[in-house]
Formats: sequence, C-alpha cells, structure tokens
Amino acid sequence: MKRQRMWMALGVLIVVVGLGGLFGYQQFQDDDDGSPRGGPVELASTQGDFSLTQLEDDQLAVLFFGYTYCPDVCPMSMAVMRQVMQGLDDEQRRRVVPVLISVDPERDTIERLTEYVGYFGDDFIGATGSQEQLEELAARYGVVWRRVETPESAMEYTVDHSSSLYLVDREGTIRQRVLYSPAPHALRSALEQELGG
Repeated sequence: MKRQRMWMALGVLIVVVGLGGLFGYQQFQDDDDGSPRGGPVELASTQGDFSLTQLEDDQLAVLFFGYTYCPDVCPMSMAVMRQVMQGLDDEQRRRVVPVLISVDPERDTIERLTEYVGYFGDDFIGATGSQEQLEELAARYGVVWRRVETPESAMEYTVDHSSSLYLVDREGTIRQRVLYSPAPHALRSALEQELGG
C-alpha cells in the first residue's frame, strides 16, 4: 500500500512537472507581454500557395495547428469550426477563412490534407510546410508540439500539440486567441466580436 502511494505520488509529480515545462516553454515562445506575436503565414496548401496577404481587408483566417491522424482534439476543433461557419450568414461566411496547418509534414501531404479538410467543407484550407517552416511559424504563434513514438501502434507515432484557434488578419495580427472547446460558443462569440455581429 505504501509503495502504491509512492508510485501514485511520483506519477502526479511527473505530470505536474511535465505540464509546468510545457507551459513554461509556451510562455518562452510568446512575446514579453505573454502574447504570441503572430506574423506572416506562407505555406503550400490545398488551394495552391497560401498566404495571409491573399485575404481581403475585411477577412479573417481562423488558424488551427493540428494533423489529420489526430484521434480527438483535431476532428473536434474542425467540427466546431464547421458548425460555426454554418451558423454565419453568406456575407459573414465570405469574411472567414478556416485553415488547418498540419504539424505532421511527414504524413500530411497536400493530397491527404485535401481529403481531410474536404470532410468539413469547401471553405476549409489545409496547409503545411517543411519542419523548419513549421517550427519558425509555431514559435511566433506560441504553438507547442512534439512527436510521441508509439511502436505498439500501427500509426507508429502521434503528435501532442497545443490546440488554440487564432483569428488572424491579412497582416498576421492575432485579433483573438480562442482556447480549445468541444462546443462552438467561444469561437462563435469571438467571430461575432470581430465581424461586428
């Protein structure tokens, strides 16, 4: 019993230290005021070369960093984005560009991304780049991810990643950072604020 408590305490300590390290790393990636600084996004995508500068002045991109083999958070976030998009009127929908940026360039080819984002709607764009491009971009947006080997699984590895959504304008300014939620309310509210509705 004593040994069991010791192992449980050690497990809790490891989780707390790990989360603290992840939080500390994410804070380190942010600007001095604790906010990610955003900036340009220029990547190969399911619609050719994608750049935030292609957005019109009144448009916003909703950026989500994830990957197509993600078992839970990514499909849930994409479904939330789809649900919110469906609730917008035509003019609002024109002003919102949902973008999945894959942090698994090894498996997420443009063909794979095209198939995946197609499940969520014609408005969705899938984008990816080299490991170096993604690391530089993730540092600016305060995104953390790491590959986790799973040799016992047919997938071979998963990718742990942060899961915020970023509302970004054509200049790369982060207008809002929306924390992960399996419900659409937070994203809907943020978009209503930014779209003036």
